[in-house]
Amino acid sequence: MGKEVDRIAEPWGSRTPYDRHQNWPVRLDVHVAEGVAPEEVDRWVQTASILHSDGDAMDIAVKDGAVVGVRGRVVDRVNRGRLGPKDAFGWQANASPDRLTRPLVRRGGRLVESDWDTAMDLVVSRSRELLAERGPGSIGFYTTGQLFLEEYYTLAVVARAGIGTNHLDGNTRLCTSTAAQALKESFGCDGQPGSYDDFDHADVIALFGHNIAETQPVQWMRVLDRLDGADPPRLVCVDPRPTRVARRAAVHLAPRVGTNVALFNALLHEVIRSGRIDHAYIAAHTVGFDELAEQVAGCTPRWAADICDVPASQIQEAAELLGTADSLTSTVLQGVYQSHQATAAAVQVNNLHLIRGMLGRPGAGVLQMNGQPTAQNTRECGANGDLPGFRNWENDEHVADLAKVWNVEPATIPHYGPPTHAMQMFRYAEQGSLRMLWVSGTNPAVSLPELSRIRSILSQDRLFVVVQDLFLTETAQLADVVLPAATWGEKTGTFTNADRTVHLSDKAVEPPGGAKPDLDIFLDYARRMDFRDKDGGPLVAWHDAESAFEAWKRCSAGRPCDYTGLSYSKLRGGSGIQWPCNERAPEGTNRLYGDGIAWAHPDVCESYGKDLATGAPVSVVEYRSLNPEGKAVLKAAEYLPPHEAPDSGHPFQLTTGRTLYHFHTRTKTGRAPQLNAAAPDVWVEISTSDAAAQGLGEGDLVEVTSPRGSLRGRLRITDIRPGLLFVPFHYGYWDTPAGSGPDGAVPGRAANETTITDWDPASKQPLFKTAAAALTLVEKGSGRPSPAPTTTASAPATAGSVPATEGGPAARVLEAPDPDLGTSSGGTR
Repeated sequence: MGKEVDRIAEPWGSRTPYDRHQNWPVRLDVHVAEGVAPEEVDRWVQTASILHSDGDAMDIAVKDGAVVGVRGRVVDRVNRGRLGPKDAFGWQANASPDRLTRPLVRRGGRLVESDWDTAMDLVVSRSRELLAERGPGSIGFYTTGQLFLEEYYTLAVVARAGIGTNHLDGNTRLCTSTAAQALKESFGCDGQPGSYDDFDHADVIALFGHNIAETQPVQWMRVLDRLDGADPPRLVCVDPRPTRVARRAAVHLAPRVGTNVALFNALLHEVIRSGRIDHAYIAAHTVGFDELAEQVAGCTPRWAADICDVPASQIQEAAELLGTADSLTSTVLQGVYQSHQATAAAVQVNNLHLIRGMLGRPGAGVLQMNGQPTAQNTRECGANGDLPGFRNWENDEHVADLAKVWNVEPATIPHYGPPTHAMQMFRYAEQGSLRMLWVSGTNPAVSLPELSRIRSILSQDRLFVVVQDLFLTETAQLADVVLPAATWGEKTGTFTNADRTVHLSDKAVEPPGGAKPDLDIFLDYARRMDFRDKDGGPLVAWHDAESAFEAWKRCSAGRPCDYTGLSYSKLRGGSGIQWPCNERAPEGTNRLYGDGIAWAHPDVCESYGKDLATGAPVSVVEYRSLNPEGKAVLKAAEYLPPHEAPDSGHPFQLTTGRTLYHFHTRTKTGRAPQLNAAAPDVWVEISTSDAAAQGLGEGDLVEVTSPRGSLRGRLRITDIRPGLLFVPFHYGYWDTPAGSGPDGAVPGRAANETTITDWDPASKQPLFKTAAAALTLVEKGSGRPSPAPTTTASAPATAGSVPATEGGPAARVLEAPDPDLGTSSGGTR
């Protein structure tokens, strides 16, 4: 029999230790609604997680036509049956009573219920007016990292070839555009070189700005199980907070925010100085080593220690581990991507693997991680500022090839300049050249930086805003038309996780009321707009999810992300499969670049790269001169100071980030009782020394102020590095009296009231982790604890000083080593 575990208080569950080079053991996690036994479930329907980028495979429990729970899929390569807390409890948001079920249109300044024909007629008529009066550049689309592949691809065709606009991007710009850019800079193309299986084989695992315990909790379970087995890996952690990873690390580096490039250059300096590099690999597979070695020659640990405020001895110790590893696996996430010199820093991690020859074999890989469940699909399908199939917008042959797939003239596809990134789209809207913005599945009124500015832009009378979502989010409240969307479990489609594993998600139940799948909404728009190809046929010729997937396969054929060997039938019933999957690799591809660098040649690469300091594009002539044979590029970067530094008025650095129990702006997780109870409100973290210097105590209500705005939260005193404040970015206003933003009655609650409008020059990813801020006391806590979880990186500095995290009702998950426990048929039909 299995045992019940409180998966809020013990979020990573019980251990199943295993040894290096062994397969990760199975553990079946099951959570069903109170009063429902697993054996009473009518049917189990295949899916995967939609609340992080892990790609945890699971089955949805359906009883009497409703979702009543989930269980892990033990056959799947990603999770081997395990579920994280958001997996286990997040499904409850689907049945939330405040789901949108009918379209809304703005009348007399108010949103009122309407019908689909009226709402879509408004959207179509405005689209046609703007196309006639101002051209395709007046219309933009801003999407998410949570739709399905089929929906992104359809949106890309509609936007690029139907409207003909260059303004299409996703909120993946906020979380993983640096991952894509760093891979393009080093390897000429997007696509994760490594695999989650590398955790089974590595003897050193380095996590650079990646709090894997909270962002990919199931993979942290995998690491924990390795740590409890024979020959455990040694961990290197780079994070200014005392995360669970930091507590288990052999070396924990907590650098001053904004100094990653200095730290990484010092690590490279030590590895090169000590001769722990693979000369044969460098000669055969890379260009640029001499320039890299010259750049880091003076970047000694002592030099970096002064900049990063990290002991030089710790830098040397970390470099020793990285340089002597037999099999090094590295991961990178928001601590790099959302910080100063983001792409430059991420590229240095690629450089580390390249100079050590740590690619393409078990345990030797780099994962430039994603933050969202379908972030990879936005990049593959061209919904995040690239062309579909990792085609190069500067390569006329690539554009012509895409035009052939879509049966349009190449000139139809805008490629006169780089696709517009999200921050520029909002600037165009602010300036008035962009007059219609269609927002699908994301909430920029909480998630973008400098929120007072964003609210002002979205509230303009001249900007026609369409919002497609599940709930009346802070952004939807500012819209002219709101379209109610179906979600995970209510529609069918595929999505790809952070290590290129493609999963199928089948429809389990009907969406509520008149809510429609995002694919159906985009198809309806294309039909009403009457988009045509060059022969007069429908531009969008597919009609459902499976036919859209088949259309995408034709677009991906011969490209790095080749899906031609996949099908719904192949993905149904078994494990997810990693692309590329084609005739050469019919069962998928575990790791990239085992046979050398495949997609960096000037004729096939996705990008020629950019200057890491300025963002200026590298021309094809320059790229051909540098890399005529298509090798990996070792790209050096000089450390540059952050743009905003603390001063007498704003003496702290401010960083933002996630907590284990919530996803993005809490649109779903805030409506799951266990998750909401675990982290019910915003908090502010401060170091013990800074709290003592300010005379502050646990639970004090404080105000954080930057040059752009302020927020209030209760104080949590932790072992975070001195001089730094941390605020979780999940909290907005939909569950406050103000509703859509701060007013006189409700002070600022969202972290992004304070963050700066600034972005990385290469990836265009906003910098959420480098603001300067002040901290003031509003009222003493009088013994009231902070709402921060006690089980995660926000744990108090003094153990037992506040109550343990509680998860609300039924926060227990059945965990069983026997995969047959509590199951019925595992199929979907």
